[in-house]
Amino acid sequence: MTTRPTATATPAPLAAIVRGSGPGLLLAHGAGGSARDNWGPLIDDLAAHRTVVAPDYPGSGDSPAEPGEPSLDELADRLVAAADAAGLTEFDLAGYSLGAAVAVRITTRHPGRVRSLLLLSGVAGGSQRFRLLADQLFALAEHPELMADQQLTTVFGRSWVDALPAEQLAELRAAIAGTPLPAGFRQQFDLAARADVRGELARVEVPTLVVSTTEDGLVSPEQHRALAEGIPGARFVELTAGHLPMVERLPELRELLLGFLAASPAHPVAA
Repeated sequence: MTTRPTATATPAPLAAIVRGSGPGLLLAHGAGGSARDNWGPLIDDLAAHRTVVAPDYPGSGDSPAEPGEPSLDELADRLVAAADAAGLTEFDLAGYSLGAAVAVRITTRHPGRVRSLLLLSGVAGGSQRFRLLADQLFALAEHPELMADQQLTTVFGRSWVDALPAEQLAELRAAIAGTPLPAGFRQQFDLAARADVRGELARVEVPTLVVSTTEDGLVSPEQHRALAEGIPGARFVELTAGHLPMVERLPELRELLLGFLAASPAHPVAA
């Protein structure tokens, strides 16, 4: 695969959802998702307490695709640039899946900008299993029904899928198969498979909450636990869900995120 050429000009700003007012909250989405896909069900609740900035990576949501391979450094810098454009000098930071690795890189690469950190279903790095899963996804990309089956058995939690009535499961399978993959799907999943932030976790010096989805068949709970064990003083919470808790456990996830904001060291949310 080709690498992104050395930039000679500032890259185009990422498209971003900006909503709310007050202290800042920057959101980093997962591979193959978008700000709206991953954070959309929660943005209104979060915007009641924060100026929410939720950028789309290149090839996701409203950000156009770009050639080459993105890097964690690049995504970290461009998300911070989106926060700058919204007038945020510091912010709480939440990262989901690949976005957790991006969030760690923002915290260590831009010291002093991050007040507190939440990592949800996050990639830590070094997982050969995830590399194999990413390659499997690439092979299934031209076979929508097989891709849907793979997601239903890996991305969604087994308890949630088993509890679905057969008719709803068939409808969900058809909906997944009928949804086109974003243009940045391969680039983002390849980055998620390459990303490794384990060596910098000890340098994270802000209050951190790690939320592990215990039935996650995509990014394994061992990855989540590695984040918590590597970050000094990190709090670790388990949520019974697959890799999409915003679908499977939305009320519980909302409570965790609002609790995260309530614990923000500079701008707690009033009870």
